[in-house]
Amino acid sequence: MPDAQVDPLEHDGAQCLVVLQLLRDDHALRWSRGELERELYDVDSKAIGVALERLREQGVVNGDGERVWASACARHLDAMGFICI
Repeated sequence: MPDAQVDPLEHDGAQCLVVLQLLRDDHALRWSRGELERELYDVDSKAIGVALERLREQGVVNGDGERVWASACARHLDAMGFICI
């Protein structure tokens, strides 16, 4: 259903996957939307968009229009071991 509305409340899993991608230590800090979609190829692109929007609203992710990156707070929590697989 290509025109179906994506319910952001059903995509918390996508948010987790986006955060984990942005926190990877084998990639530059900033990611393009295309890079995220290629890495998360099994996640619907609309779900990624909703996830990024919700994460930005909560201050977990920052962006400049072209690129996105984990916020300093998210990186600090990751360094302290609060974010893990």
